[in-house]
Amino acid sequence: MDQGAIKITTELDPERQQKAKHYALINRRLMVVDLAISGIYMLAWLVFGWSQALYSYLLQFTSNDFLLLFLYIAVIGGILFVINLPLSFYQGYTLPHQYDLSTQAVGGWVSDQVKGILIGGVLGMILLEIIYAILRVFPTLWWLWAGVILLVFNVLLANLAPTLLMPLFNKFIPLGDDHAELADRLLQLAKRSGTYVRGVFKFDMSKRTKQANAGLTGLGNTRRIIIGDTLLNEFSVDEIETVMAHELGHQVN
Repeated sequence: MDQGAIKITTELDPERQQKAKHYALINRRLMVVDLAISGIYMLAWLVFGWSQALYSYLLQFTSNDFLLLFLYIAVIGGILFVINLPLSFYQGYTLPHQYDLSTQAVGGWVSDQVKGILIGGVLGMILLEIIYAILRVFPTLWWLWAGVILLVFNVLLANLAPTLLMPLFNKFIPLGDDHAELADRLLQLAKRSGTYVRGVFKFDMSKRTKQANAGLTGLGNTRRIIIGDTLLNEFSVDEIETVMAHELGHQVN
């Protein structure tokens, strides 16, 4: 190294690093357990004939194809949700509190679950109803029409999510004059990477967690950089720009 060069060192707390690795390992194991439970559950409906039995039972109440699908999915999905609820609560609430990462109260966690079920249920049911309607009309080319519709749906959802869906969970505010330098640096960084964004916003990540994060969201006229208030309050401008460079790398590459 040249005598005039500056040596930069980064010191990491070994204890915190070990704790973070252990937390990540537990989450990966819980994810595998969740997948296994869901997979076994769905196979059981087929292997034991419960699926056909449920369909036959629902036919006693209605023969409408759209209502049948809704009731069928509601029953199967509702039971799976109840089965997975203890695991979801442990992974989403208990475990983060054990590692001193969460700031969320039980009521907040329950509220997020209810919102997620309502939004995901409505959007998912709309998609399923469309796909099954296509199956009835185009039994051989249903996959092509379904693919086109799913593509359009995903594009619309990506465009609308930052302004319609995400604000249901968090409050997003454009960075003000007190963070003008950071906003300008991030916008210039995005421009150099060839990524078009419409602004830089912060969101109230601290109401749920002590963790810090940032990312890109939206599409077209809703494309934006979002920064958790935990990252904004506890990291330097250089550090935040480095985090954002990582996120832009996902987009570019």
